[in-house]
Amino acid sequence: MESMLAASLDSPGTLVLEKRPIPALGPRDVLLAVEATTLCGTDLRIATGQKTNGVAPGVVLGHEIAARVWRIGSDLTARIDVPAPGTQVGLAPEIACGHCAPCASGHSNVCANMRLFGTGVDGGLADLIVVPEEALACITPVARDIAPPHLALAEPLSCCLRATSRLPIEAGSRVLVLGTGPIGLIHCALAVSAGARVMACGRQARLEPARAMGAEVTTAAQGEDLVREVLAWTDGVGPDVVIIAVGDPGLVPIAAQCARIGGHISFFAGFPAGAMAQIDPNLVHYRELTVSGSANATLDDYAAAVDALSRGRIDLSPLITHEYELSDVHDALEAVRTRAGLKVAVRPRGVSAP
Repeated sequence: MESMLAASLDSPGTLVLEKRPIPALGPRDVLLAVEATTLCGTDLRIATGQKTNGVAPGVVLGHEIAARVWRIGSDLTARIDVPAPGTQVGLAPEIACGHCAPCASGHSNVCANMRLFGTGVDGGLADLIVVPEEALACITPVARDIAPPHLALAEPLSCCLRATSRLPIEAGSRVLVLGTGPIGLIHCALAVSAGARVMACGRQARLEPARAMGAEVTTAAQGEDLVREVLAWTDGVGPDVVIIAVGDPGLVPIAAQCARIGGHISFFAGFPAGAMAQIDPNLVHYRELTVSGSANATLDDYAAAVDALSRGRIDLSPLITHEYELSDVHDALEAVRTRAGLKVAVRPRGVSAP
C-alpha cells in the first residue's frame, strides 16, 4: 500500500477526496488503520464551512473513530501501555496539554490548549491515521472486538457519561430528556440503564427511536403544553433531572418550569455562538434548582465508554442506521444534513496487514 484515501478540507466549505501518501511514522508514533468513523453535526458544519474556528487548513475530518493498530514506532515496541499491532481500539479525539489550569484542576475536557483529531489534527475519514507521541493516551483498546461502527460511538457516549456522572440519576429517578437526536437517545439509554424512568421530547420522527432506547413516555409537545405533559407524568412534582440535549435556548425556561424542587438541569447541548436564554431566577431560587454544564470528555470518560460498549453493558447499535464507504463520504454527509437516519458511519475499504 503506497497511498491512502482521505477526505480533507481543501478550503472552508470544500471537502475533497484525495489520495495521499501513507503518513510517515515517527519512532514514537502509532499508525492506526481506520475501521469506521461515525459522523455528527460538527463534521457537517466543518465540511460546509459553517464552523471554521480551530479548523486547520487541509485537515482530514472525523472525530468519532474506531480503528485497529497497524504499525507502531520503533521506540514503542517495549512499552506495555501501547497496544500491539492488530488490536482493535477507539481513539479519543481530545488531545489535552496536561499543564494548563483546567487540566491541573481535573478538567482536561476543556483544556485551554486543546487540539482535536478531525479539527486541528488529521482525523478518521481516511484509510490510516497517525497518532503522535503526545496523543498516545488517546488510544484505548477494547475488552473484546465489536462492530467498528458501534465502537465509534464511544466518543458521543463518553460525553454523555461525563454529564450523567454529575447528575443524581439512579433507580427510580425520573429523567426528562429534551431532544431526541442521537445524543438525546444516548441519554435515554444511559438513564434507563441506571434504573431511571425516562420521558423524551423531540421531533415526531424521533419518538419511536426514543421508545426503542427505553423511554416510557415520548412527546412532540412544546412550550406550556410540554410543561403540562411533564407535570402530568410526574403527578405534579416534576422530574428529578432535566437534560437539555439539543441547542435550543428556548428550552432553558421550559426546563426550569419542569424540574422538581431540588431538581437538576443539565446544559448538555452546545448552543449557537452568541445565543442568549431567559430564565426566571425565582424558579432557581425558590425551587432550589441545580444547573450544571457539561462539555466534551476526559480520557477516563472515553475509556469508560469503550469498556461499556465492548463488554456489552450498553447497546447503542440501533443508532447506526446508515453505512457508507469512504469513497461515498459526500453521500454520507448529505444523509447527516437531511437527517435521513440517526447515526451515519463511514467505513474505509480496509488495509492489509503491515
